[in-house]
Amino acid sequence: MTRRSPDRPEPVRRPRVRRRPPAALTLPAVLALVFLAAPLAGVLARTPWPDLGGQLASPEVARALGLSLLVSGWALLLSLVLGVPLAWLLARADFPGKPLVRSLVLLPMVLPPTVAGVALLRGFGRNGLLGGPLEALGVVLPFSTAGAVVAAAFVSMPFLVISLEGALAGIHPRYEEAAATMGASLPQTLRYVTLPMAMPSLVAGAALCWARALGEFGATITFAGNLPGTTQTLPLQVYLLLQNDPAAATSVSLLLLAVAAAVLIALRGRWLGPSR
Repeated sequence: MTRRSPDRPEPVRRPRVRRRPPAALTLPAVLALVFLAAPLAGVLARTPWPDLGGQLASPEVARALGLSLLVSGWALLLSLVLGVPLAWLLARADFPGKPLVRSLVLLPMVLPPTVAGVALLRGFGRNGLLGGPLEALGVVLPFSTAGAVVAAAFVSMPFLVISLEGALAGIHPRYEEAAATMGASLPQTLRYVTLPMAMPSLVAGAALCWARALGEFGATITFAGNLPGTTQTLPLQVYLLLQNDPAAATSVSLLLLAVAAAVLIALRGRWLGPSR
C-alpha cells in the first residue's frame, strides 16, 4: 500500500451546493409539466378499467395489434438493412453534399404526416417516380401491407440513423484501421469491431425506430389506406373507434401509451442521459 507524501495535503471535497431554482423559472416549468402531463393523465382517468380487458381482446383490436406488430417489425428490419450502412457513411465518409444528405435523412422527422404520405405516393405510387418500374416487377405498394411497412420505415428510420451515426462518430477510426491491417474486410470490420462498440446506441436507435413505426398514422393512412386486416394498424383502429366507441379508443390509446412509456423507461441512461 502506498502512503501519501506528508507534504501533499489531502484533497478537500467541497459539498455540492444545491441552489434553489428561481421562481421566475419554476412557475413556467411547472406549467409546462402540467401541459404535458394533463392529456396523459386524462387517458388514465378516462380509461374504462372494468371493461379494459374485453375491449383490448376484441377481434378488431387484436387484428389491428397483430398487424401493427407485423408492420413495425418489418419496418425495423428494413431500417436496419438500409439505415446502418447510411449511418456508417455519414459518420465515416467525406463526400460532396454530405450536409444535404444528412438533412434529407432528418427531413421525415419534421414533415407533416400527411405530407409524408403524399410524398410516398408521388415516389412509390402507381404514377410516382418509381411506381412504373416497381409495378413492372410485380410490386404494388399503395393500399397494401407492404405499403404500410414502407410508410412506417420512412418516418422511423431517421431515429435509427441519427443515434447510430453519433455513436460511430465517437469511435476512433484506429480500431477499424487495426482490423484492416489484420486482413479484415470492411463488412467483417463492421460486424466484429464497429457495431459491437456501438451496440448500446444501435439498440437504443432500434427501439426508438420500432416504437415510432408502431405509432405511425398519418403517412400510413395517406399512402396505404385504412383497410381492415391489410393496412389498418392500431393507431388507425384508434381513429375509427374514436368516432364510434370513444371508451374503447381510450383503452387502445392506453395500450400504445404504455408501449411508448416502456421504451423510454428502458432507454433511460442511453438516449435520455443518466439521471442524477
